[in-house]
Amino acid sequence: METPSKSSGGAAVVEKEKERVRKASPLYKVLLHNDPVNSMEYVVATLRQVLPQLSEQDAIAVMLEAHNTGIGLVIICDLEPAEFYSQTLNSKGLTSTIEKEN
Repeated sequence: METPSKSSGGAAVVEKEKERVRKASPLYKVLLHNDPVNSMEYVVATLRQVLPQLSEQDAIAVMLEAHNTGIGLVIICDLEPAEFYSQTLNSKGLTSTIEKEN
């Protein structure tokens, strides 16, 4: 926003207000750990139930990543949804954690 003011010579001088720069909040990774107990179908169905935005193919890819490497990346998001997703997955018998994204 610009605010005009008068200088001693009678001419208007325009002063610009400093813009505030907002620092982006840190993002968090929701991680799914390998699950030797539940079936692959249950893991995929649970992922899609907790995160409806995941397609069937994405849920399968997360499940296979966790199965093959031990940990699969589910989603990267703000802290509150990350905590919600992780806690909901845990409540359904899956092992999930969150960690800050680099």
